[in-house]
This record gives sequence, structure tokens and C-alpha cells, in this order.
Amino acid sequence: MTSHPKLGALAVVARGDTVLMVQRGKAPNRGLWGFPGGHVELGETALAAAVRELAEETGVTATARDYLGNIDLIERDGARVLYHYLLAAVLCDWQAGDPVAADDAEAAAWLTRDQMARLPMSPNVDRVLDWLAAAR
Repeated sequence: MTSHPKLGALAVVARGDTVLMVQRGKAPNRGLWGFPGGHVELGETALAAAVRELAEETGVTATARDYLGNIDLIERDGARVLYHYLLAAVLCDWQAGDPVAADDAEAAAWLTRDQMARLPMSPNVDRVLDWLAAAR
């Protein structure tokens, strides 16, 4: 159970017709595919956190360009809030590196939207992909 919302950042990195995705190794969403990301540290911007988490989870380096949007993830057990994350989706420009799963990622890969349709995806991936398409 949590006493307040936590801030997280998602790194949204496109290269050609592919997007960098990771398979989550920890809850929430363990085993599901989604964007690299994690907690924003105290004093760190969500833009900087997205770039840091991207490097930690995949070894890929990028620069943060802009915010795409925000997502509230709230898990409840009846009236009790188990967790509440506010996730900032950050558009990042790929600089270097091939994805290698590290930190809390079980796998990492450049995927097309068709490939994603055949994998178990985290909630809101399609929503963020729509934001990405509108930003390009």
C-alpha cells in the first residue's frame, strides 16, 4: 500500500518503423512488454529519468526531446489504493547502442507495431504509440 503517488518516466524511442520495448522483470506488469522506464529520483526531471532508465535497462543512449503525455496507473483493492504511479511518457531520440536487457528488464528489442500485436503488452502501450505517431 502507498501513502502518495509516485512519479515514473517512460522512454519512448523510435527508429524507423520500430520502437524500443522491454519485457518487464518486476511487478507491476512482470512478463509484459512496455517502454523502458522507472522511478524519477528526487531532484531529477522526468526527462532526465527517462534517459537514465533507458540506459540502465537497455544500454541504449538517447536524448530526451519532449513530453508526449501522462498516464495515471492506480491499482485498488476495494477502497484501498495499493499503488498509484503517474508516468510521464518522454519522446527520446536514439543516439547509440543495441538493446540488451539489464536491470529489471527480462528482454529488450526494437519492435514494429505488428510484432507488438503478437506479444503480451502493458496497459496503455497503444495510447502512447498513438501519441508517438501524432508527434512524428
